[in-house]
Amino acid sequence: MTNSNLYDQDGFLKDFNNWSETIATQLAQDENITLSQDHWRIILFLRDYYQIHQSAPAIRLLVKSLKEKYGDKVGNSLYLQTLFPVSPAVQAARIAGLPKPKRCI
Repeated sequence: MTNSNLYDQDGFLKDFNNWSETIATQLAQDENITLSQDHWRIILFLRDYYQIHQSAPAIRLLVKSLKEKYGDKVGNSLYLQTLFPVSPAVQAARIAGLPKPKRCI
């Protein structure tokens, strides 16, 4: 992370509005993730979700919401694990510039 004033102690952006695709790419690199179209679909979905609900979804709600919008292939925890291998809800939220999901450690 280049500017520690932008991030909290867990590496999440302090302000949703400071996010950019450049920041997302850097955060993904910090997580050893190379962003593909599949990653961007989840990241942009999360940003839209946050703008509506003002919270980052925990993994069960994320899977359910993705399934409703994109079907079973994308709304699947195993699929998300392939994209964000350490912790899908946490890694995806961090890269999307969202606060840490409430029910994630």
